[in-house]
Amino acid sequence: MVAAARAAVVCGLGTHLPPRVVTNAELAREVDTSDEWIRSRTGIGRRHIAENGTATSDLAVEAGQRALKSASASGSAVAVDAVIVATTTPDHPCPATAPAVAARLGLGTVPAFDVGAVCTGFLYGLAAGGGLIAAGTAHGVLVIGAETYSSILDPADRSTRAIFGDGAGAVVLRAGEPDEPGALGPLVLGSDGTGSDLIRVPSGGSRDPVRPGHADRADPYFRMAGSKVFRNAVERMAEASQEAATRAGWTLQDIDVFVVHQANLRIMNAVADQMRLPRSRFPVHLDRVGNTAAASIPLALADAVTTGALRPGQRTALAAFGGGLTWGAATLTWPDITPV
Repeated sequence: MVAAARAAVVCGLGTHLPPRVVTNAELAREVDTSDEWIRSRTGIGRRHIAENGTATSDLAVEAGQRALKSASASGSAVAVDAVIVATTTPDHPCPATAPAVAARLGLGTVPAFDVGAVCTGFLYGLAAGGGLIAAGTAHGVLVIGAETYSSILDPADRSTRAIFGDGAGAVVLRAGEPDEPGALGPLVLGSDGTGSDLIRVPSGGSRDPVRPGHADRADPYFRMAGSKVFRNAVERMAEASQEAATRAGWTLQDIDVFVVHQANLRIMNAVADQMRLPRSRFPVHLDRVGNTAAASIPLALADAVTTGALRPGQRTALAAFGGGLTWGAATLTWPDITPV
């Protein structure tokens, strides 16, 4: 008799946003923009920005602590024996941010590593955490999406400064049964490196290192080809969501709530329209926090639970698209947990 595969079950959810809020009106005093311009193109009204001296690990630790408290409060005080941090903005190019986060959380010498898939990073992190659990390498995994995007934005670029914000969100995964609430269904992941130039930070890596005497030609800021990213994001998230639903034995119409990467309200609406689904099934959080990249999905999940848009027992789909290019989707029946 073959033993059933171990599933990764979401049993805790925590978030953290830096306290400083920057409204569109405040941003308009620094760059050539306006509240109307930003809202009409992105749906964003404000974003949280980390203060100078606050690093990605600081946000990650706060979100991780809260996710562990959430798991304990839900009756799943699982011993975490692996930590994964999905981020585009690590504390340092080397070493990874996750080991420092694990140490600060008091988790000792557990395996810890970063995932770099930009805005799809949290879903890639769920896949990695689920794999560790399925293999028996870990029984409990803390998956954190954390970003300080403000540290890589061009101060003069009104488009990226209007879109991105800082924050962190985390979930605790535990080993469980495939048919219980919170169990992750099959994850759909993909990438297309031929589009790697559409979302990138040009300088600072081995392809274009910043060297003495060449700093004036370096570009250390985040760049994005907006219109091409828009088309790719809509197509890839819709396709991945359909495939994830099919693998789970669901139709798109069976899914109650779609928590998709909060990149841009027009992108989210276009994804809903392409799948011929009501926009009301897609909770919106970016109006208050902006695009928080790898932190986007856990932050949106917590907000949806808090507002009542996502309730226990509802069939839920997650989807994201990011630089690389990367994309992904997953399904689960939402468990009875309270975000912290």
